[in-house]
Amino acid sequence: MSLVSIKGYYDGKQVQLGEKVRLPQNARLIITVLDYEPSSVADHDREAFLQLSAANLARGYDVDEVEYTEADLKK
Repeated sequence: MSLVSIKGYYDGKQVQLGEKVRLPQNARLIITVLDYEPSSVADHDREAFLQLSAANLARGYDVDEVEYTEADLKK
């Protein structure tokens, strides 16, 4: 079977295909979700992770840290 794209939607329980198609049992699928917005819990977790990362990054570099440029790199 060749590669084919089929429109569909999620009804809250199952993925519904937008057209009839015969798929062999155990056919491999790739599902791409369009217009996905993560839940507020995921947003909260992401924000907490970003704040923790920024705080630890700031701890790793002093205010007077030397700023290196490309010229400082050895070949």
